[in-house]
Amino acid sequence: MTTRTERSAAGLGPRCREAALAIWVVVNLVNVLQAAGFASRPFATWVNPLLGLVIAALAIPATWALAVFARRDAGWRHLAGPIVFDAFVLLMLWVDHLARIEWRDPVVPAIQIPYLILFFGSILLMGLPMLRIDRRRWAVTVVSTVVLLVAMAYATAMGVG
Repeated sequence: MTTRTERSAAGLGPRCREAALAIWVVVNLVNVLQAAGFASRPFATWVNPLLGLVIAALAIPATWALAVFARRDAGWRHLAGPIVFDAFVLLMLWVDHLARIEWRDPVVPAIQIPYLILFFGSILLMGLPMLRIDRRRWAVTVVSTVVLLVAMAYATAMGVG
C-alpha cells in the first residue's frame, strides 16, 4: 500500500490531474513572465511591475489547484508549491505594490532573502511534482527556469538585476 506522499497526481483522479496541469502552466508562465521582466529592465523599467501584477493573478489558478489537492488529500508534494507561491505573491504585492518599499537598490536583506526564497522555492516546489507525473512537461519547466536564470544574469550584468 502506498502512502499519500508517494502518490502522484496521476493516481489521484482527473481533478488532480487538472490541478497538476494548472500548476505546471502557472510555474512556466511565472518563469517566462519574470524572464521577460528581467530582460526588459535595462530599457523599459515600467514593464516589470506590470508583469508582477500578471504573476500575482496567477495565484488564482494556483489557489484553485491547492484547494483541489487539499480536498483530494494529495499530500505535501502537491500542496507545498501553491502554498509557497501564494505566500510569495502576498509578500510581492505588499512590498512592491502596496507599501512600495525599495529593497533592490540599495539591497535590504530582511526583504530580499525571504522574497527570493519564496520566489525560487515556489518555482522548485511547483515544478518538482511534474517529474513523477510527466517527464516531458518537467523538462519544459527546466528549460523555462534556465531561461529565467539567463534573463536574471543579463539584468544583473546590465546593472538592473
